[in-house]
Amino acid sequence: MRYYSLAEFEEDIEKLFFIIPDNKYNSVYGIPRGGIPVAMALANRLGLPLSESANIPMEYKGILVVDDLIDSGKTIQPYIDAGYDVATLHIKNDDVALPTYFVEKMDKNEWIEYWWEKNEAPAEDSVIRLLEMIGEDPQREGLLETPKRFSKALQFLTKGYKQDPRELMKTFDVGNYDQIILLKDIELYSMCEHHMLPFIGKAHVGYIPGKKVIGISKIARIVDIFARRLQIQERLTDQITQCLWEGLSPIGVACVVEAHHLCMRMRGVSKQNSTMTTSSLKGIFLEDSSKGIAARREFMGLIK
Repeated sequence: MRYYSLAEFEEDIEKLFFIIPDNKYNSVYGIPRGGIPVAMALANRLGLPLSESANIPMEYKGILVVDDLIDSGKTIQPYIDAGYDVATLHIKNDDVALPTYFVEKMDKNEWIEYWWEKNEAPAEDSVIRLLEMIGEDPQREGLLETPKRFSKALQFLTKGYKQDPRELMKTFDVGNYDQIILLKDIELYSMCEHHMLPFIGKAHVGYIPGKKVIGISKIARIVDIFARRLQIQERLTDQITQCLWEGLSPIGVACVVEAHHLCMRMRGVSKQNSTMTTSSLKGIFLEDSSKGIAARREFMGLIK
C-alpha cells in the first residue's frame, strides 16, 4: 500500500492549479467522499466557491467536478458523459474516458491510502471501493449509508475476535457424576474464511466431567465466540472441544457440527441441499477401548 502524504497532496494541488485555465469555471464540486478534500483545496487555490451539487442530467453551469481517484470509472463516468470537465489526482483505469485534468497514472494493482483517510473510516472507504468495483454507484440513494451499515454488521458478525472464551470457564464441583452432559442443537452462524460468505447450522456438544462442570449457557456462548470469526468448519469444531478440554479437564469431550454453506449454494457447484458434518473427539470418546466405543456410541445416539 502506498501512503499519500499531505505534502504530496499540496504539490499535486499546485500541479492541477497550473493546468486549469483561468476564468473557465465558476465553482468546484467534490464527489463524496474522496473528492471533497481535493475540491476544498482546489477551490481555495482557484479562488472559487464550492458547489453543493452537480446533478445529472442538468445544463452545464461552469462546474468543475473533482475526485481523488478514478478506479473503475463507474462514479465519474456519468459526469463525463454529461459534459462536465473533471479533475482528479490519480487514475488507475485507462479503459474509461480520461478526465480533463489529472496528475498521475497509477498501476491498476496499486492501493493508495490518502492522508485524510488516516483518522476517518478506512473500512467504509474500502466498502465504497468494492461497490465501485462491482459496477455500483455508491452515491445513489439506496447505498449512501451502506458502507457504514456494512462495517457495523461485519464487526458484529466477527465479534468473537474480541472475546476470550477462557473468561467463561467458571466451573462447579460435580461430585461423583460421570455420565455424558450434552447440549444439542446449538444454533450457530459463521462466515467461511475463503469467500466471507455465511455458513449456518447447529452444534452438538457433550462431555463427561472429571471433577468440574460448567453452566450450560456457557457452552452455547463458547460456540458463539468461535463461530463469530472467519472460520472453516473443521477448525471451529475442534476449537470448541479444545476449549472445554483445557478448561474443564474432563474425562472426554465431543462436538459435532452440521452446517449449510452458502458458498456451496450461491456460487461454485450450487448444491442446494448439501450439509457438511464435522466432528471432534477428545479423551475417552477417542479411545478404542470398550468404554471409549460405548461412550462414542452413546453420544452419537443422543444427538440423532
